[in-house]
Amino acid sequence: MSKRDYYEVLGVTKSASKDEIKKAYRKLSKKYHPDINKEPDADEKFKEVKEAYEVLSDDQKRAHYDQFGHTDPNQGFGGGGFGGGGFGGFEDIFETFFGGGSRRRDPNAPRQGADLQYTMTLSFEEAVFGKETDIEIPREETCDTCLGSGAKPGTKPETCNHCNGSGQLNVEQNTPFGRIVNRRVCNYCNGTGKEIKHKCSTCGGTGKVKKRRKIHVKIPAGIDDGQQLRVSGQGEPGVNGGPAGDLYVVFHVRSHEFFERDEDDIFCEMPITFVQAALGDEVEVPTLHGKVKLKVPAGTQTGTKFRLRGKGVPNVRGYGVGDQHVIVRIVTPTKLTEKQKQLLQEFAEISGKVPQGEQEESFFSKVKRAFKGD
Repeated sequence: MSKRDYYEVLGVTKSASKDEIKKAYRKLSKKYHPDINKEPDADEKFKEVKEAYEVLSDDQKRAHYDQFGHTDPNQGFGGGGFGGGGFGGFEDIFETFFGGGSRRRDPNAPRQGADLQYTMTLSFEEAVFGKETDIEIPREETCDTCLGSGAKPGTKPETCNHCNGSGQLNVEQNTPFGRIVNRRVCNYCNGTGKEIKHKCSTCGGTGKVKKRRKIHVKIPAGIDDGQQLRVSGQGEPGVNGGPAGDLYVVFHVRSHEFFERDEDDIFCEMPITFVQAALGDEVEVPTLHGKVKLKVPAGTQTGTKFRLRGKGVPNVRGYGVGDQHVIVRIVTPTKLTEKQKQLLQEFAEISGKVPQGEQEESFFSKVKRAFKGD
């Protein structure tokens, strides 16, 4: 018995969009669903609608169908000889005789579950020192109603009557070597060998439901912006007894108002006065590890960099701790008393840099430019 045209089955045109195809499928699958429609041929019509949708909703399958229809271009050499994409059936012949490289994956074989990703925002300090916290992620888990079978309670999956439970269909092919039989995955049960006629109302027959799961995460000290942490086995559950996937936590680190980070080193700017720079001083500098004393030598120029060893970021892989680099910036006073102005004017006259009688504004503008590195 020849199959009906898939577009005819769904009642759509060949130019129908994906949304139109989906809408037609929903309408017809509801109309012919065995749980709703008790007519003798409802089950076959439902399977026909499902098969048509599976092909037309997939871009690659739809393009293949539009080109070849229900005829498999790999079957023998009739109706097109060696045309339509090469030596028809040759790949399947090699697979049948020699177990070639295009061997299909067993759908019943254990498969690892999908990986999940979660983005976490950290403060600057949390990234430097690490922390432990709990996060909640949505993921698929085994349905409690059907215990993962996908079948309505009181029922169970039945043996697929198309492949008789083998999960594979035998397809005959005419080849130069004669008629051979090639085994392929059953497209009615997707290779499981089981059909679920009465689906679980909780999971819709998938055997899985979405839940929010709390997971404890240990964030290592020294994690940086954009880096990620793998939490093994906390992804989606495996298929057919396979292992669960992994959870990848991707970190976004907020900036700091005083510190900047470059890998394991910390940079900051420390303001000092003209007097401290000229005469030298011991200043208190904030670090991520507490305040420390920094000796500023006499005659220090603006932009001079000092290094505080071991006051940076712990290496995320445990290779020591970075340093903190302190860059001093000399702050030019903007509001001076008359006494301060007089003393600075005297200093300028003594140093011989400014001729006596030159306006104060000229002196201060030159000092400001010098301290700003102009």
